[in-house]
Amino acid sequence: MSPTWQGDPPPAPYRPAGPGDWLRVLRRGTPVAVMTFGGLVLLLILRLAEAPLFGPRRPWTPHLVRAVCRANLWCLGFNCRFGGRAVPAPAVIAANHSSWLDIFALNAGQTVTFVAKAEVAGWPGIGWLARATGTVFIRRDPAEAAAQVALLRDRLRAGGRIALFPEGTSTDGQRVLPFKPALFAAFLEVPGLQVQPVTIRWQAPAGADPRAYGWWGNMDLGPHLLGVLARPDQGALTVIRHAPLAAEGGRKALAAAAEAAVRAGFDAQDSAA
Repeated sequence: MSPTWQGDPPPAPYRPAGPGDWLRVLRRGTPVAVMTFGGLVLLLILRLAEAPLFGPRRPWTPHLVRAVCRANLWCLGFNCRFGGRAVPAPAVIAANHSSWLDIFALNAGQTVTFVAKAEVAGWPGIGWLARATGTVFIRRDPAEAAAQVALLRDRLRAGGRIALFPEGTSTDGQRVLPFKPALFAAFLEVPGLQVQPVTIRWQAPAGADPRAYGWWGNMDLGPHLLGVLARPDQGALTVIRHAPLAAEGGRKALAAAAEAAVRAGFDAQDSAA
């Protein structure tokens, strides 16, 4: 995985400035917290039965995660639009990455299992949730590469959708970085596999910095989350699910084709703005 993208210095997060802002934090944050952590408890209970019955397959819990993420986006106040259709499993979802909010965006549109760099497992809050929802953590260590590839292929052969961010880092939400071919190597030998490029675009509310929802560099999660909860006007989310690609032709060709599709959707949103 690449180091964290730095770019220009990020804007200061929106800070609650009065009773109205703090009421919005409570009005949005309370149901989000209840649904997220209540859903996590229910998920862990379901896994007690799901794991021994189905092994690596997860026929129940991904639908719970999807419902929670859709509800959270609604509670946060985003105007959401989902274009295109989710491809049937087994499939790989390759998307651009701007923020921790992308987890909600992808989970809300289809049932997926995420691939993340190993460092995410240690992040406060996010790492705990990621482990509970079955995220596959990848360590950049040649000694572990074969085992990690085998794990990903097992998840796909069990009928799953793997979601990954091939840029290897999050950005300010105003660009698409080059996709890293190495991340596609594990998917070239799975029969019937399709790779679906997905464009995620967060639009800031009128008058706000266009990078308002981006989360990158050394930004802290707490102030960014608080700013999202407190904003008087919330922005919009657009998710475009592009036509799937066959997992063939080599990892470089596959990464380039997926990047081109995601970039085209991103640029189209710029033209429409």
